[in-house]
Amino acid sequence: MTEEQRIVLRNADNIDPEKIEDYLQTGGYQGLEKARSMSRADLIAEIKKSNLRGRGGAAFNCGLKWSFVPADAKVTYVVCNFDEGEPGTYKDRIIVQKDPQQLLEGMAICGHAVNAKQGYIYCRGEYPYVVDLLNRAIDQARSKGVLGDFSIEVRMGGGAYVCGEESALIESIEGHRGEPRFKPPFPGVSGLWGKPTVVNNVETFANLPQIVLNGAEWFAAIGAPKYPGTKVLTLTGDVENRVFIEVPTTATLREVIFDFGGGVKNGSKFKAVQVGGTSGGFIPELLLDTSIDFDSMRSIGATLGTGAVFVMDETRDIVDIVRRIAEFFKDESCGKCNPCREGTFRCCEIMTRINKGKGTAQDIDNMTRLGKVMERVCLCGLGQASPSPILTTLQYFKHEYERKLLIS
Repeated sequence: MTEEQRIVLRNADNIDPEKIEDYLQTGGYQGLEKARSMSRADLIAEIKKSNLRGRGGAAFNCGLKWSFVPADAKVTYVVCNFDEGEPGTYKDRIIVQKDPQQLLEGMAICGHAVNAKQGYIYCRGEYPYVVDLLNRAIDQARSKGVLGDFSIEVRMGGGAYVCGEESALIESIEGHRGEPRFKPPFPGVSGLWGKPTVVNNVETFANLPQIVLNGAEWFAAIGAPKYPGTKVLTLTGDVENRVFIEVPTTATLREVIFDFGGGVKNGSKFKAVQVGGTSGGFIPELLLDTSIDFDSMRSIGATLGTGAVFVMDETRDIVDIVRRIAEFFKDESCGKCNPCREGTFRCCEIMTRINKGKGTAQDIDNMTRLGKVMERVCLCGLGQASPSPILTTLQYFKHEYERKLLIS
């Protein structure tokens, strides 16, 4: 059995998150001190060597992303994506609530690497109490002088799901309607207010202090070689133990659900697991021995980024669940690009018809083709991921759709 290994959650419930003194006693800000003793080029090279990949939806190499920021840029920004608008997702909230200072330290390390003096934490509007915690943590860090000349501000979103996409998030910080930008240019070249900007999420930044302290080789040796380190997961749904855990990326879905989660509750039979939040794929039992690293999850149609693991037992109606998800994406599409605006509407329309017993085999064919087009041509990653629940359930649970089709 894989054992839990805590890097990001190492201080969870072991320190008072309201007291910076507790964090300092655990070695807090030593990683930042070490980082500032390194040249910016060496620091970026070290993070690149660790192969830390973003703990969001794209899983891009963190150090490589930083290297895109021009070395001679006079003004740069560091932005933390704490929007976490994916329904059923809350691992970043846990990370911040348990240990806010490690996020600030990680952002300051990134700030040194890209020569940024200003950082922003973009937090979803539904987390006002976490914003209060972050502001108190920032005040304490400022009073202790540990951040040096690096400043951090918290900005709250207005509840738009699309602002989890980095360029839409940047638009929102600037005071504009939250819509994704056309790329290129990418944020590393032209981001916040047209300046080079690094955007990473909470879990990514929270890994940085320990990587800098312990070295790239230490981190690279943990978990899967191509997606090293650990992953924070939140386990919910029809399981005995609804828990949050941090495990090496070599752990399998079966271990997560049956070892850490205690299996399906009330002795019911397992039906499916959705990995990666509402936009994640639905995975059947025959694929539960797949490891949770990003590439393995992607190979079976799942997404890993949000860390949400939602288990469903045999009583769950897959088609009705997917219909509800389709309705969510229809409502949350920002409408900027036609494939997402029209595609999410049509997917919801077809799913509703099928769920009511009025669908046909042609509806399934149309929805499959539509979903595959959306994956390729939607403007942003959120639109591209929206058909995943439909496509994976049609792949693995098509019989549930067929049972509801109109018989003429």
